[in-house]
Amino acid sequence: MCGIVGYVGTKNSAEILVDGLRKLEYRGYDSAGIAVFENDEIKVCKAKGRLDDLEEKMSVEGVPQGVCGIGHTRWATHGEPSDINSHPHSSKTLSIVHNGIIENYIELKAKLIKKGYVFESQTDTEVVAKLLDYYYDGKPFETIKKVIGAVKGSYALGIIFKDFPNQLFAVRKDSPLIVGVGENENFIASDIPAILKYTNKYYLIDENEIVILTKDNVSILSLDQEAIEKELFTATWDIEAAEKCGYAHFMLKEIFEQPEAWNKTVSPRITDGFPNLDVDSLTDELLKGVEKIHIVACGTAMHAGMVGKNVIESMVRIPTDVCIASEFRYSNPILSKKDLVIIISQSGETADTLAALRLAKQNGVHTLAVVNVVGSSIAREADSVIYTWAGPEIAVASTKAYMVQLSVMYLFALKLALVKGTLSEDKVREYCGALLDIPQKMSDLLEKCEDIKYFSSRFQNAENLFFIGRGLDYALSLEASLKLKEISYIHSEAYAAGELKHGTISLITDNIPVIAIATQENLYEKTISNIKEVATRGAKVLLIVNEAFEVDESIAKYIFKIPTVDAVLMPVLTIIPLQLFAYYTSVLKGCDVDKPRNLAKSVTVE
Repeated sequence: MCGIVGYVGTKNSAEILVDGLRKLEYRGYDSAGIAVFENDEIKVCKAKGRLDDLEEKMSVEGVPQGVCGIGHTRWATHGEPSDINSHPHSSKTLSIVHNGIIENYIELKAKLIKKGYVFESQTDTEVVAKLLDYYYDGKPFETIKKVIGAVKGSYALGIIFKDFPNQLFAVRKDSPLIVGVGENENFIASDIPAILKYTNKYYLIDENEIVILTKDNVSILSLDQEAIEKELFTATWDIEAAEKCGYAHFMLKEIFEQPEAWNKTVSPRITDGFPNLDVDSLTDELLKGVEKIHIVACGTAMHAGMVGKNVIESMVRIPTDVCIASEFRYSNPILSKKDLVIIISQSGETADTLAALRLAKQNGVHTLAVVNVVGSSIAREADSVIYTWAGPEIAVASTKAYMVQLSVMYLFALKLALVKGTLSEDKVREYCGALLDIPQKMSDLLEKCEDIKYFSSRFQNAENLFFIGRGLDYALSLEASLKLKEISYIHSEAYAAGELKHGTISLITDNIPVIAIATQENLYEKTISNIKEVATRGAKVLLIVNEAFEVDESIAKYIFKIPTVDAVLMPVLTIIPLQLFAYYTSVLKGCDVDKPRNLAKSVTVE
């Protein structure tokens, strides 16, 4: 969602703000703007479109000159993308940037209109700006405290007051915000990449802590205005990790980083041939008592959960549900003290997933978070946490984050099977050895990217496309379809292959593209029958198949073979050519691969 950057120091802030916002482009946005103190006035420049549009506007109107300012990339929620609806929003005394949703903004707006305030935009954020102005009495802290007591919803706010030209204020609730600590300069930001060029030291801000920054000082205060001592974190990856490093796009770089990411997540968690999750709160006693598992996530993370469900039920024979986080919250879920809720989120800030976690905890259910970002809201609130060491993932379409989420699902399933005795120690050792061998097999597959590029060239003009598979292959089809539609804008749907005759086959016509996945031996003959059903109706089929199977070459126009591993591990390798297929199709269509339209990397509003 929206990106926030703030700076106070000794350098020209406009350049730093725009540079920081560029590092947050992956969050998705449709307009951008900055506000900078210039000669004791706040100068605002904002524009619909990309950061290039903002820079072009500043080249005409003049670049604001000053050492303190705030910046924002907006993903439209209230009001269409436009210059007026762009952030920052201002009043007579201040300017603000905002990430989140103010739920009671209509009520507050009506109150302020009665007080004589005039609104220019359609946004909820302008209401906050005017409300700050209404309460302002020359004391920023007290003003901010009153405002956050009046608003309902989620927010990360960066604020500059006209009367305090070299100070930067911030506060958050539900939306992420960090404070970067430099030498003679300090920062606020939505995420670490925005500031990593300047510092790798940062504080994580908790809810309703009010931050006051000058170039030499960081004050983090409670609502009682008491100083809060915080742990100073150090980012474990450098700026190069957030750059393309010669790759055409971040997505391609991140696909090729998957062997390393898998190794970083898995290797430290296998000790003497057995899974070692190294989570003190996730005791063997707790795991032995688990009778049902709920996996809760959104989008790609949910698809990782679907593979996890199959693996857990196969290895441990415990009933496992996969729930869309936004549905879980409102479905009045049936939860027991002997259940375990697994929350999966790359960012650890996904709003619906965070709310689902809180609901589970309110019901007394143990929660296990699988997240990539250390210290994120979900990581801090869950009872137990397993971190996926993927490093930064910049492309909006997730690839390596999905891959390491899969790796944790396998490690967790093996640990649970060991504790409950549903797999022998020898079998667990065998699986752990296979997990350690995966990176080399991934690398071998990645060397065949030109083959996938060729297949993409054969399908790039499709308007509609279908993925089919059974069992684990169906779970994989859902993720493959999502990747393709996210970045190429081809209408794509995934179906359980056995469901074709229950309506979907009516959509199969001459040359309709179908990508069939067949890697599971116990389902292979059934899947082949389903492929024949679409092929005889004229479908153009690309078959992704386990190389161990005998394949009638006439069954599909194109065939790509996957190296054989244990059937339960096949999704790990099979997803790689499907990720590459989505990537190359998007490139050939001329789409913006890393920043697809209408999408945001971290969905921090419902």
